Parts: sequence; structure tokens; C-alpha cells
Amino acid sequence: MNSFTKENYSEYKDKLLNAFPQILKSDVQVVSGIIPFAVDDIELCNGETRKLDNLIHPAMLTIQQDGELLKIPYRLYFNEPDTEKESKLSDRQKTILSCIYLRHHNGYLRQRRLEKLIDKSEYWITPYTIQLLGEYVFEILEVLDRHINDKNIDNYKRFVKENPKYFQQTESRMISYWNAYYRRQRFPKLKDYIGYRIVNRIK
Repeated sequence: MNSFTKENYSEYKDKLLNAFPQILKSDVQVVSGIIPFAVDDIELCNGETRKLDNLIHPAMLTIQQDGELLKIPYRLYFNEPDTEKESKLSDRQKTILSCIYLRHHNGYLRQRRLEKLIDKSEYWITPYTIQLLGEYVFEILEVLDRHINDKNIDNYKRFVKENPKYFQQTESRMISYWNAYYRRQRFPKLKDYIGYRIVNRIK
């Protein structure tokens, strides 16, 4: 039996609307319309499926952007939308969709969605991409390294000025993951770690 209700849809829709600037409201509404909120069986990273009561983790990342307070979900568990429906979105809407799935629980999916954003430079993308700096998946950091370049580095500097405490926390998480996963084998020196190099580029 599917446990999805209209209340679920309304709640998920509102949370996604609160995760983007108001100027994108109509586009976020369109994107929300193709996300499979009503699916009960969620595919996990190991290929298994599981029924979840809530497809948006209750924890939120609260940030400031151009005077607006945005609350971005820490993790999402939606399956990906139908490819035909996604193909009909505008370029901006496709970018919004990829940003949403950067919060997905599956690291491979996050990496694939980040690759779609490599050449994008809209400022509202920044809160989604910069969060990946504080994660441990090395392959995602490699894609992020290609994304953060001379074309959009000013966006990241601007974001850090608006959210200095958040950036400090992200940097601390980056160092913690380096220490836990990479220090003893691949990168004995922090200065050689890709996450550290990206952080310094932004600073």
C-alpha cells in the first residue's frame, strides 16, 4: 500500500520552494511537478529497495543568499524523474533539478548531476555545489574542481562573505574527512588534498 498523501506532496513542494530564491518560484514549481514524490519503493545505493515514510531528511542547511534565507534539505531520497519528462524542461529548470539531486543520498547520482553543472555559473547554484566540499566522495571533489574556475570563482567568494560561519563548518568537515579517509594513504599532507586546494582557491 502506498503511504503517499496529498499532504506529503504539499510538504515536499514547500520545502523545495524554500530551498531556492523567490525569483525561481515558478520554475521550481514546474520541476516539482515531475519529481516522483509518490513512489514508495526507494532504490538504495546497494541496489536494494526500501519503503521510507519521509523522502526529505528533516535536517536543513540554512544559508543566506542576496538577503534571502534559504533552507536546503540535507538529504533527499526521491527516485529520479522520467527522462522524457526531464527532457521537456527548460535549461534553467534542468539546472534546478540537478541542484535538487545534489542533495540525493546516492553519491553516484550526486556526481552525475554535478557533471551537468560544470559549465553553469548562476549564483543560486552555489549553495548546492559548495556543500559538496564538506563530503568525502573523492570523485565528486574531482568534478567540483573542474566546476569552480575563473568563470564562477567570484560567486563562491561572494557566498563565503554572506555565510562565513557556514563556510568554516564546511572547511572543517572537509579536513575531518581528509583525516579519516585519505591522510594515511593517498594524501599524507593536507595541502595536497583536492578539497583543501579548492577551499584555498575560494579563500
